[in-house]
Amino acid sequence: MSRLAVKFEDLAKAGRKALVAYITAGDPNPEFTVPLMHAMVEAGVDVIELGVPFSDPMADGPVIQRACERALLHKMSLRRTLAMAIEFRKIDQNTPLVIMGYLNPIEAMGYEEFANAAQRAEVDGVLTVDLPPEEAEASTELLKARGIDPIFLLAPNSTPERVRLMTAIGSGYLYYVSLKGVTGAGHLNTVDVSNKVAEIKANSNLPIAVGFGVKDAITAKTVADIADGVVVGSALISKIETNQDDLVRARSQIVELLSAMRQAMDN
Repeated sequence: MSRLAVKFEDLAKAGRKALVAYITAGDPNPEFTVPLMHAMVEAGVDVIELGVPFSDPMADGPVIQRACERALLHKMSLRRTLAMAIEFRKIDQNTPLVIMGYLNPIEAMGYEEFANAAQRAEVDGVLTVDLPPEEAEASTELLKARGIDPIFLLAPNSTPERVRLMTAIGSGYLYYVSLKGVTGAGHLNTVDVSNKVAEIKANSNLPIAVGFGVKDAITAKTVADIADGVVVGSALISKIETNQDDLVRARSQIVELLSAMRQAMDN
């Protein structure tokens, strides 16, 4: 079993939900990322999504777009992101780590070379935002052959047929985008999310993690009551953006927010 499968199974047995945290690798500088990852785990994070900085992050809102810009100023790349995964694994062999990004850097590296590099970095999952499942069979086979879970995004208008397709070729978990639009936008409609998660579960046996719109302990608790996992990203990166002059404070505020989310989800 993969680290992701074990993590979700262990949490389910304990009656708990996964706290999944996204950050952009190299934001605001490369030295900040790996120590922050360890601090997030200490704060109660179960799964880390490490974003690969990209020049045109079309699914992301302004907060993550600016994070990518800050990281790219430091020459961040897919290879350097994977190097951070290797560094993280020197201390933490337990926390599932998902590489999240766009297709272009993977295509530039080459699917097989990327899969091999991700395996060497002990990456557990890969979520390629702009790779539709209809075109993903070749890359998912390369990942699965190396014990890496291909993870797919579901939208509010995803059909049951599409859910079944993503379940057939994906693994680890399904990431349900709870809002139409980009990351960091809008407000959660609890009824809509609950109904859609129920529909997804009727067509998939994979855990469902819900993201987009999770901003604080209250929204984290709301989503945890509905889904198997809660994904937070923009709310964390906002702490970095507003505290670039004091990264100790940025880290402290991120830890405080995650700890509050963890506590709310467990109560």
